[in-house]
Amino acid sequence: MPELSRRVLIRAAGRGGLGLLAAPALAACGTSSAAPLRSGPAQIGLWTHDPDYINTFRTAIKDAGLMRGSRFDFGLNVTSSAPADIVTRMIAQAVADGNTPDLVGLNVDQFPRVMHSSIAESLFADLSDTVRPFGDDLLKLSPYSVDGVPYGLESGNAITVLYYRQDLFDKYRVPEALQTWEEFLDYGARLSTEHKVSLGMISTGDNGSIVNGFLQFLLQRGGGFFNAAGDLTLDSPEALEVLEFMTRGVHSGALMALPDPYGSACAAALKSGRLAATAMPNWYNAAGLQANVPEQKGRWRIRTLPRFSGGGHIASTMGGTAFAALKDKPNSEAALELLRRVYLSREGQILRYRFGGYLPTLEPLYKDPELVGTKDEYLGGQKAFGIYRAAAADLPLFYQDASMQVLSDVLGGPVLDALKGRTSPTAALKAGLKAYRQQVKR
Repeated sequence: MPELSRRVLIRAAGRGGLGLLAAPALAACGTSSAAPLRSGPAQIGLWTHDPDYINTFRTAIKDAGLMRGSRFDFGLNVTSSAPADIVTRMIAQAVADGNTPDLVGLNVDQFPRVMHSSIAESLFADLSDTVRPFGDDLLKLSPYSVDGVPYGLESGNAITVLYYRQDLFDKYRVPEALQTWEEFLDYGARLSTEHKVSLGMISTGDNGSIVNGFLQFLLQRGGGFFNAAGDLTLDSPEALEVLEFMTRGVHSGALMALPDPYGSACAAALKSGRLAATAMPNWYNAAGLQANVPEQKGRWRIRTLPRFSGGGHIASTMGGTAFAALKDKPNSEAALELLRRVYLSREGQILRYRFGGYLPTLEPLYKDPELVGTKDEYLGGQKAFGIYRAAAADLPLFYQDASMQVLSDVLGGPVLDALKGRTSPTAALKAGLKAYRQQVKR
């Protein structure tokens, strides 16, 4: 491939993605001429943003039972970087015929960057045959699929449940079994007025946190941003209902407006007891609660989400990371086998839960005795898998499109305007949709 073209494309990658230019460049660069490895020592290049994934894979390759019968003796060459940088560097290296990973961790919000112009098809192994034996038992494939072809395996489902302080619910006489969000808003408004306590939070910081929070509730309500064909579905009664719900909750104080779910403002709200509940994914247990309020061990519990009275699900999802195996490389066969063993076997999924806290993506494992009996001491010894099992059985499907980032960029401001009372939910959605359609022509 001409050096000038490579430099142009690599500069584009450095700006955040190669877009329409990447696919022909990747195809022109060809595939590796090295012979594929069929057995023996396999030093797998692993790129990820999270030390927990590194520790999990390192533990897995040393587990004799999990690796029994493999033709490969696995080792790892690890590269750690920020999620966006991983995708940028991977594409740039592919265009330049450089050093690409064998296994790569892709944050769910970065995956749309490889949905452009067959980039995923050019880089990653098609996992259709790999996942076919599992059928509907394998959860959360859709966000990492392009034209129905899966390219990544989700690490932990990121199942959203309701975290709540049982001691504060008892103190303020909030029923733990409230059935609907509408009931929650009523109790939350009263608590906010009388005690300055809220029963949920809404992110009002950057576009990503604002839009992700909106999407989490929208998926629960039965809506979404895109359908399986990549068509925009935001212009829906469900989207308006959810934004009206969020706006009403913020205005009444039932839902606390915070810049993000992880920073100092949220930590202060948790420590003071002003935030008595929140809808967040399972990973928030460690990353949000234990990280900010370890002293509250034993006070928190989880349950499935209250329903929207208009319908939907008792669960949702936000965030996640999938691993993909790069194709046409000497280590491609070995990398795919390692991915199968760690991500698609019972032993691998249990190991991932034990060492990284990643919930199974195989639905039958939510009934596995070894997991069902697990007690979460931070949650007061609660056997959380009973809750996760019910949530996993009603997890909404989540579809992405290559223009996901465009939508996030143009929607965040209008949603924030609605939450701040500067515009109506109806006007906010119309503004976001108009801006999106001006940029994305279909």
